[in-house]
Amino acid sequence: MHGPPLIGWLLVALCAATGAYCLVRLHAGPGGERRAVGSDALMGLGMAAMAVPATVLDTRPWGALLFAVVFGAAGVHTLVAVARARLETPHLHHAVGAFAMVYMALAMAGGPAGGRSVHAGTAAHAAMEHEPAGTPLLTGLLLVYFAVYVVRTVAVLVPVTVASGQLTWPGRPDLTHACRLSMGIGMLAMLLTL
Repeated sequence: MHGPPLIGWLLVALCAATGAYCLVRLHAGPGGERRAVGSDALMGLGMAAMAVPATVLDTRPWGALLFAVVFGAAGVHTLVAVARARLETPHLHHAVGAFAMVYMALAMAGGPAGGRSVHAGTAAHAAMEHEPAGTPLLTGLLLVYFAVYVVRTVAVLVPVTVASGQLTWPGRPDLTHACRLSMGIGMLAMLLTL
């Protein structure tokens, strides 16, 4: 990641916890749900690995290629399953997330931590020298997509209803949505640091 190390470590903790929770849930539920939870686990653990600050783990030159291959295969697998009608249309989000991971891995490989040199000097000077990685249009589109996804997930996670002038909470929230919300927020943070 090109952001501050503290942000990277916070993302590592958030995404690793989410991925680990999804791994624990992997053995419960029907097959379609397990497939979705498995995709969530892969995404969470992959995001955690990608968010490790480059000063701690320099994955050049193999890291970007490895992330691109793993998440590209996961995205293609999801698209093929959707095309064969084995999965519902909402599972397209997993494909978008996988291809966003491919994009970020390749974009970060071309950034300062992945190949271009940043002049030595103060941290402020290095921050001023930082050129954004990736294509601004595609990064912007992904930011909009994940921002809308986060807002929609919050609406599902907190289903407050108003009946007869009183606010009611219909039931216990599903932690699956909380996991997806945290990964959506993580994606936003990672895209912002490109």
